[in-house]
Amino acid sequence: MIIGTAGCGLGYAVKRNGNSVAYCALGIKCGTRNEDGYHSGIAHFAEHTIFKGTERRSASVINSYLDRLGGELNAYTTKEEIVLHATVLKEDLPKAADLLFELAASATFPEKEVEKEKGVVIDEINSYKDSPSEDIYDRFEEMLFQGHPLSRPILGTAASVRKITGAELHRFTKEKFIPENMSFSVVADIPEERMRGLAERLCGKFFSGRETADAVSGTRPAVDIHNVFDKTVNKRNHQVNCIIGGPAPSLYQDHERVAAALLCNILGGPASNSILNSVLREKYGLVYGVECSYTQYADTGIAVISFGCDRSNHEKCQEFIGKEVRKLQDSPFGPRMLSAAKKQFLGQLAIASDNGESQCLSMCKSLLAYGTVISGSKTREMVESVTSSDIQESAMRIFSRPSCSRLIFL
Repeated sequence: MIIGTAGCGLGYAVKRNGNSVAYCALGIKCGTRNEDGYHSGIAHFAEHTIFKGTERRSASVINSYLDRLGGELNAYTTKEEIVLHATVLKEDLPKAADLLFELAASATFPEKEVEKEKGVVIDEINSYKDSPSEDIYDRFEEMLFQGHPLSRPILGTAASVRKITGAELHRFTKEKFIPENMSFSVVADIPEERMRGLAERLCGKFFSGRETADAVSGTRPAVDIHNVFDKTVNKRNHQVNCIIGGPAPSLYQDHERVAAALLCNILGGPASNSILNSVLREKYGLVYGVECSYTQYADTGIAVISFGCDRSNHEKCQEFIGKEVRKLQDSPFGPRMLSAAKKQFLGQLAIASDNGESQCLSMCKSLLAYGTVISGSKTREMVESVTSSDIQESAMRIFSRPSCSRLIFL
């Protein structure tokens, strides 16, 4: 793997694989939390509308360009980043990379297309609210991070989206989409040095002579969150949805975040033998699904247990969850159990990294956050360093009062 920084300030990472399919991603350290001075939801709306035309290509040309090659073009927005990514045959990788840089550097945001896309995004907002299991996450973070930029919903609101203009999008992207805030990653069966040269050329081609603004800071001071709540909202739905959790380690608290990730995987990770799945679904049949998820931000994190069930079962579910969490808080994992949990976690990470697209996106995110790509051996070392007492302390810190909050959609 080659990791470097182009002359314009853009970080890049290139990894060679043996496949005929190539993957590339362009990440921009600019998400929902960076919308101060703009209408809420503009980061997500910019991600939608950069495909509506550039200085060289129309929307129809952009939408069909990689399709004609059998490839795919996509993008997503989080609270801290926008990522454009493409999948193509390896011989078409330069074309895909050129398109990603062009979209980021020279989108034109035609007012007619902007107005049309507002209806699409507002429909997305409304459909999201129709799904309580998804809407409850936004409400939980909004309450937990109240008064902080992380409280903003990624999609914005229907009212704020209606106010966004093409001129505002131009101003937003010119300010935020700068090389110092970007990373470029490639996974392909192409010589790494060749791709290093491509990154340098594209950066010079699209950003040479462009005025730069202040780059977005990476490491941030930890956020001291005091918003603890226990709230029930009567939604009159057939299913009850519930989230329990609170603040967790940030991206830059290495040992603590790995311990928290391992804890969440033990409690309610994707494996069928996770503790809460084994108890709530397999043993008692109370839920269709239960999970424990952990999201890391630059200055904080959030770990939650979430489930949906029939109205008659939600108190039982909370009782069982409390019981299982207290076990982890009161008694450290035995050596054999901890070893098995680590092996399962590392296996999941290894299988995920074997997917070229997942690997490319992970490299891109790592570059944005750390300025480098954390190797598999380093990840294994960090996981293996977690002790039983680390798991115990993490469970107490995240899921105990006074830090733990609860939101119920009844």
